[in-house]
Amino acid sequence: KAVVSTQSTGEYICHTLVKSDKVGGVLICDEEYPQRVAYSFILKSLDDFCKHHPKSTWRGTPFPEVLEIKQQFDLFQDPRKADSITAIQGDLDETKVILYNTIEQVLERGEKLDDIVAKSENLSLTSKQFYKTAKSTNSCCTIL
Repeated sequence: KAVVSTQSTGEYICHTLVKSDKVGGVLICDEEYPQRVAYSFILKSLDDFCKHHPKSTWRGTPFPEVLEIKQQFDLFQDPRKADSITAIQGDLDETKVILYNTIEQVLERGEKLDDIVAKSENLSLTSKQFYKTAKSTNSCCTIL
């Protein structure tokens, strides 16, 4: 089990995670970076670090860079690439926008169809009136 903490310093957020074996990590990011993805990055980085540097090697020597952590750092620059749930959420958000636009267009078409139906009904009434007028006008004349 890990102990997590998030602190806001204004425009930046500080996420900390300490695992049960007392190994911890810190991530500082902007407010837009998803919290779940931040903790995922810290946890993966700690796991990779411990895999490459067992506790028995921690006696005051500087640690060489762990390539996997560098690669994860590059990957996690875009949360959508690093986290499938964030990618799905982004896709859902894009789909919602498209769906709203489509519904709006359908409603506009519906309004246009209503206008066409009203004009068609008006034209039908006008043509019936014209037919009646023409019939009554022609009834007084006989064609030989």
